Amino acid sequence: MNASSAYDLVIVGGTAGGLSVAVSSLRSGLGLIRVVESRNSLAFPELVGENQLDVGYGETVTSVEELDGHLIVNTNRMAYRTKACLIADRAALPDWVPPIPVAASERVRTDVIPDHVEDEDVLVVGYTDHAVELLASLAGAGARVVMAAGGMDTGRLAPAADHALRRLERERRATLLYRSVPDQIGEASGFPMAYFGDRRTPDLQFDHVIFASPRRTLTPAEVGVSDAALASGQVWFLGEPDESPREYHGIAVPTAPGWNVGTQIAAACFPEVDLGLNKTGVAQRRRHTSEISELRDEYYNATITHFEPTHSDLWVLRVRPDHGDTNHKAGQYASLGLGYWEERIDDAEDPDLEAKWEKLIRRSYSISSPMFDEHGYLIDVSVTDELEFYIVLVPPTPDNIPALTPRLALMRPGDRIYLGPKVAGRYTLETVTDPEQTVVFFSTGTGEAPQNAMIIELLRKGHSGPIVSAVTVRKWADLGYAEHHRTLERRHQNYHYLPLPTREDDIPKQYLQDLIINNVLEKRFGVRLDPDRTDVFLCGNPAMIGLPESKEGEEIFPETVGVVQLLSERGFTLDRRKQPGNIHYEEYW
Repeated sequence: MNASSAYDLVIVGGTAGGLSVAVSSLRSGLGLIRVVESRNSLAFPELVGENQLDVGYGETVTSVEELDGHLIVNTNRMAYRTKACLIADRAALPDWVPPIPVAASERVRTDVIPDHVEDEDVLVVGYTDHAVELLASLAGAGARVVMAAGGMDTGRLAPAADHALRRLERERRATLLYRSVPDQIGEASGFPMAYFGDRRTPDLQFDHVIFASPRRTLTPAEVGVSDAALASGQVWFLGEPDESPREYHGIAVPTAPGWNVGTQIAAACFPEVDLGLNKTGVAQRRRHTSEISELRDEYYNATITHFEPTHSDLWVLRVRPDHGDTNHKAGQYASLGLGYWEERIDDAEDPDLEAKWEKLIRRSYSISSPMFDEHGYLIDVSVTDELEFYIVLVPPTPDNIPALTPRLALMRPGDRIYLGPKVAGRYTLETVTDPEQTVVFFSTGTGEAPQNAMIIELLRKGHSGPIVSAVTVRKWADLGYAEHHRTLERRHQNYHYLPLPTREDDIPKQYLQDLIINNVLEKRFGVRLDPDRTDVFLCGNPAMIGLPESKEGEEIFPETVGVVQLLSERGFTLDRRKQPGNIHYEEYW
């Protein structure tokens, strides 16, 4: 087979790493690059058109030979003469099994995408480039996708995978659980059920669950790389960031970590290419206005429509997404994000800012509620296209430099922001099924945000039982919704609002625990904490909540007595997964 016209670089495998090297090499000045892909499609097909990539689909490499200072890459269809070759394909570990208990089901697979997934719910479990490749393929096939990516470090993703992840999030076509991974995959009514160990991620049922297995670097023999080609130093292999150097037949195998292999190939084989590296070998970052604008376009997918400061450190803001709906249950949460490239309101310096400057800061916030519509009626959030949040500025300390709220403080209506694809959380009103039940809300600070949404939901549905909202703050000025609550009290005889500032001279210091100890709710409102008739919702400072720890089968409460202990002594029980109770809690920070 005669070799085709000479290439600068042939990349074997249209993986995230291979495509990243192709794009970065083209942008660095290499002229002819060919991507050889054995399949008939790519996980990130949009990169082909955007970058005018030369891709050979359905081509399988049979050998890589050295000839007169060049390489000959032979496939089942063609032969390519090239100055350098990157083996970007990676293989699955043959004996790998998911590290969690998994119910046997044809709907739970490893690395294999089902034939028909349009409009179906699919969970991808994994945090690597390969997991993102599966996620993108599923989204492209029309699936509703959630990715459990606990442990993901986006800094280790190839740029193609990172770009795809941001695009899917920006378009709200995928939900990313960056800190969550299921404890087990069970089965319910014939469909996979993912059980999560962290409180803030609900148990979720899917049509399919796909595990993304770890990948390994191919050996020269698996690709047919001859010893002479390997010894030339012109064949490279895509490796892991922490992979150790290795040898094959006594010959060093040129393996470089992740997609950065592209810079090493260029430095070794194309010294004439200016990579724009600084003295440490890292690509120089250009922090100019156009770059920041590009990053905002790349990451942000929503607009701030309302920004109302209660005072300088406390704000109510509303966000409208570009894509998707805002449906949610009262009490749930969503994630907001801004880039590290945005300015801070304080003088604190983010640790490792240079390494994180192009990344996005995300944090989950409980969804609040505006309470009233423009006509003064109780708002129906199901017909709005915005989400409301109640956020306090977190000041820096020697042990903690907050990243997001000092940047949020400078936002104004019309500014752009990131909004997560879906809302989540099981801190909801699902257990309140009797309209005559007593419902009590205890919160600290901005922990009243989800309570506000729940209160409006109860009142809109005509709940007739007593509803009490008690919230502790430092100052009267820290009550951003006080006037709205007073209006609710005047309109609804069964609703009672009890604000408790702890640092004001005109009111005795009183904590939420004191309301229980001294029977304040019964004395003031006639509301008795009866465990047979009452649901209590707690959100805010963990010390106020006071969750017990299990030690050798015994529950040990914290030294500082919290609300949970006081209620438990009165016969209340914690609402736990698979063990319903009448004390519901959300750990707000």
